[in-house]
This record gives sequence, structure tokens and C-alpha cells, in this order.
Amino acid sequence: METSGGIRASLAGRYASALFDLARDQKQIDSVSRSLDALNQALLDSKDFAELIASPLVSRDEAGQAVAALGPQLGLDPITTNFVGVLARNGRKNQLRAVIRAFRRLASEHRGETTAEVVTARPLNDDQLTQLKQQLRTRAGRDVNLDAQVDPAILGGIVVKLGSQMIDASIRTKLNRLAQAMKG
Repeated sequence: METSGGIRASLAGRYASALFDLARDQKQIDSVSRSLDALNQALLDSKDFAELIASPLVSRDEAGQAVAALGPQLGLDPITTNFVGVLARNGRKNQLRAVIRAFRRLASEHRGETTAEVVTARPLNDDQLTQLKQQLRTRAGRDVNLDAQVDPAILGGIVVKLGSQMIDASIRTKLNRLAQAMKG
């Protein structure tokens, strides 16, 4: 896992750090976290919203206005609504997903938790996420938040990065190892 210094070095990390510092100073970390979760869910649920965030054809002002209009619909707090508007007006709306991930890590560190990056070929259901969290909590010795991502390219299985440890039980990696073994 990147340390907070490593998180803060990337472009998305600098934006996330600014948002985190503002949320911490105003004692709104939980509120901003919930709003970012709602934004992340909207990116997953709404193809139109995901395209708005990804499209270079949408002007900075149009993106800022669209996000400001969506804020109340998504139940975003004022800090997050303003922040996402700034992100859009600065031409950095395509960094939103990375900012959300970086903010989650900073908030986890602040709460004394650790974050595990989890990649699966298909989304995990709630029971699977709960079981994985429990197993990782036992391994880490403290609460673990999951940064779950889906990558069909791993074919199946799971890849978990927890701190400096990486567990790669993906089918893609197993097939690659088998191919190397067959080459001799």
C-alpha cells in the first residue's frame, strides 16, 4: 500500500489530500466519505454519468454545471459538491475515480485502519466482501477497508494487495506460470 506521502505525490492524490484536509478541518470526513461513496456508486450505476466524467468533449463549465446539478440528487454534502465542481472546472474530472480511491485510503489511515486493494474478474457480492474483510482483518490484526475493483482480464480468482504483501490467485497468473513451466 502506498503511504500517505505516496498517495499525496500523484495528481489525484494531491486533489484527494486537499479534500481530506478540508474535510478534516471542518470535521466532515464521514460526510465526505459517504458522498464520495455515492459518487462512486453513480459512476457504476449510470453509464451517462460515467461518460460525462470520462468524455474530453464535455467542456469544463458544462461538466461543472452538470455535477452541481447532480449533487442534490445524489445527496452529496456541500464540501464534496463544491470539490467535484472544482475538479470539473480544472479539467480534472477524469481523475474522479482515482481521487475517490486516494481519499478512502487517507480516511482509513486517519481512522487507524488499513486498506486492501482487491481485484476480481466479477464483482463480489456482500457476503463475499464480508468474508474477505474478516479474513484480511485476521491477517492484518486491525480493521481493513476494501478497495474492490473489477478486471475481467484476470479471468477469475482474486488479487489482493495488503500493505507490502500481494496475494495473486488469479487464473491469468496461474496460466502464465503453467506456460512458463511447460517451456522448461
